[in-house]
Amino acid sequence: MSVEVITDANFEEILNSNEKVIVKYYADWCGSCKLFAPKFRRLSDSEEYQGVKFIDVNAEQNEKARKLAGVDNLPFFAVFKNGEKVDGGPTSKEEVVREMIEKLN
Repeated sequence: MSVEVITDANFEEILNSNEKVIVKYYADWCGSCKLFAPKFRRLSDSEEYQGVKFIDVNAEQNEKARKLAGVDNLPFFAVFKNGEKVDGGPTSKEEVVREMIEKLN
């Protein structure tokens, strides 16, 4: 798969049409967000996470999506199963993101 950039306009539709979703919330000015981007793309391409939809959301431009996950710092990751938030939190550590994805199983 690849990472799809979405907005408030289609956020809920994506959550409800995919069983397992991980969202990376970022901002254009966030250095840690930019550094994590290649890791997130690599995770999205991994066979291990084939059934998981990977999406990016600009936290500054998409207030509705940001509030739904309770974003309080960046980069912030949230995992949703069947449209419901399972876990979420700020991190720049790949192992923490992997642990979140594992909670979708």
